[in-house]
Amino acid sequence: MPHRAAKMSALLLVVSLRAASAADQDLWDECTHARDSDASIAACTTILQAADETPANRAIAYYARAGAYKTKREYDQAVADYTKAIEANAHYTDAFAGRGIVYQIKGDNDDAIADYTKAIEINPRYANAYVGRGMVYRLKGDSDHAIADYSQAIEINPRYAAAYFNRGSAFEAKGERDRAIADFTKAIELTPEDVEAYVRRGVVRQATGDASGAIADYSKAIEIDPRNAEAHVRRGMAHRINGDGDGAILDYSRAIEIDGRYAVAYLNRGIALQAKGDHDLAIADYSKVIEINPQHADAYYDRAVARRQKGNREGAIADYTKAIEINPALADAYVGRGIVYQTAGDRDRAIADYSKALELNPRYSTVYLNRGNIFAAKGDQDRAIADYDKVIEINPQDAAVYVRRGIAYRLKGNGDSAIADFTKAIEINPNDAVAYSYRASSFNARRDQDRAIADFTKAIEINPHDADIYNNRGIAYRANNQIDRAIADYSKAIEIKPRTANTYYNRAAAYRAKNDIDRAVARPHRLD
Repeated sequence: MPHRAAKMSALLLVVSLRAASAADQDLWDECTHARDSDASIAACTTILQAADETPANRAIAYYARAGAYKTKREYDQAVADYTKAIEANAHYTDAFAGRGIVYQIKGDNDDAIADYTKAIEINPRYANAYVGRGMVYRLKGDSDHAIADYSQAIEINPRYAAAYFNRGSAFEAKGERDRAIADFTKAIELTPEDVEAYVRRGVVRQATGDASGAIADYSKAIEIDPRNAEAHVRRGMAHRINGDGDGAILDYSRAIEIDGRYAVAYLNRGIALQAKGDHDLAIADYSKVIEINPQHADAYYDRAVARRQKGNREGAIADYTKAIEINPALADAYVGRGIVYQTAGDRDRAIADYSKALELNPRYSTVYLNRGNIFAAKGDQDRAIADYDKVIEINPQDAAVYVRRGIAYRLKGNGDSAIADFTKAIEINPNDAVAYSYRASSFNARRDQDRAIADFTKAIEINPHDADIYNNRGIAYRANNQIDRAIADYSKAIEIKPRTANTYYNRAAAYRAKNDIDRAVARPHRLD
């Protein structure tokens, strides 16, 4: 989201006092104070053309004309004039600082730092130059040097609001949120109508989990400037965090009313609408983002998710593919496309996408799980186990993956490892009915019916509405020659799921074992 990460106060605009001049006062006023940049340039040029003008005054005229060129964004001309001013007056601090600003705008950061440093050498009490240099250090990612410069400016001028604001932004970048909030608060104290200070403090408060405090700051910014679209979007994001989806949508919509080309507002409104299940409206918003910025990978990704949730596989794949084309490092797009392929039964393409996502993010545990499940479904238990191992390495408290790995071990015939994994899953989640059920089946396969029955019974306590568990406990009872209990379990399974042929067959076999042939051959209804 666009915001000004740093501020410069209204500096370097006051022209130094000039000495007696051949040019008249009106011409000088036009040169140094004209609101019309072209008029200022013309007047300054006339002064500079005078052969008898003093070097000091020529420096001032070059300086003033450089400022006019800067206003017109003719930066090369501005640099040339600041340089001429410095040539005429080697101790012209404002000219060094002014040229530093233009270098900064042009992205020539090293030259900008050199000019601010020269201004500081000439005048060590030049607070504005410290702020300017601090801003360039921030642009270079050097927050520590930036903070040192902002602090020096504050020491020189304790009421320098822009220095507090910028230092707060540097602390924010370093993750020192309390110090950032303190500096933004000081900037607000010095300039109570500073919308940006409220917005940035709100952002930091939101990052600390104080969504209510953030909303208060964004609301104050909106009170000062009701047409501040960013403040509306930021407040909308905080509303969403607070669970107020409708409030978020209202704020995003207001931001769009203010700025109909504000892509971030459309994107966030789409996300909020999608969370409410309004996929068509969400897709419309994502499409608007793409219309505004056809290279917006996140919009394609989010639209792909919405299309996938609507069951539009082809549309989802097309959007995921476009997102990847724009941003080949977007791991989530590979994952999303892999999920669509997996759902469609295209296992090989799903594996390829999951593998690419893991190249980009080797700690993506969900993707290892998904890929492992496909390997398991393909019968490649070794590769499935390797992926489940990776999930466990990343998240050793994921009970479900121990169950998955246990199943893979069972299919490989490694009963001990399977039981160990089901036991670990139960240790992590004692209410995991699936883990108890699978461990019970493993015990049953070993003819350890007593332990199998105990585990099936525990699974039923946790989930008394699972027909398969009753059927499986019935099998264990039958193997343990507890025929009546087996029949009771089969009957319960049929009551829960009346159209399961296998359970009828098992109950018939149990009746036959009791020589109850009439019940064994009875057909209460068709199952087909």
